Amino acid sequence: MPKQVDHRGRRETIARALWRVVEQRGVAHLTMRVVAQEAGISLGQLQHYFASRAAMLSFAMDFASEQTSLRVDRGLERLGDRPHPRDVLRLTLAEMLPLHADARATSRMSAAYVLEALHDEAVHEQAHRGLVQGRALTEQLIRQAIADGHIDPDRDPATETNLLLALTGFTPLIELHVIEPGDALAAIDLHLDRLFNGHGRST
Repeated sequence: MPKQVDHRGRRETIARALWRVVEQRGVAHLTMRVVAQEAGISLGQLQHYFASRAAMLSFAMDFASEQTSLRVDRGLERLGDRPHPRDVLRLTLAEMLPLHADARATSRMSAAYVLEALHDEAVHEQAHRGLVQGRALTEQLIRQAIADGHIDPDRDPATETNLLLALTGFTPLIELHVIEPGDALAAIDLHLDRLFNGHGRST
């Protein structure tokens, strides 16, 4: 019997190797040859799965997004049934910041992806779609929280969504040691406290 190759698993291995290259050496070293060496495979094997640097980067970004979603899902499970929307938002924002090893790797991956998107039309379109989708999910949560009485009804959902997503801008301040992770979390907590203003908080 011929050996079955786990193609999805091989792609994920390559994606994680790409993350490590970005995290440890920076975007300037992100070539297919370097990623192949990091993954322990030949350049030809890598090119069997990804025809271009952009295709490899796009998959690695999708995989990073999947891993972030899985971490959020695990966090939501720990919050129990019907978690308060404030807790959901805090968990989601925290997982988008480089506060631990996995989040740091995916955060740096995201930064590399944005740089690539500025100069590659196909990558730009994919990145745009992903960000639009993520923003829409956040705004949906804000709208539901307003409808459920957790947030004052005079708040504008679109503006509040933009302000919440702006909090992910703490990433470079944390990465470059301008502020401590705890400072970012404290600012997020303060903003969420002001947004929810005690409405419907569970005891």
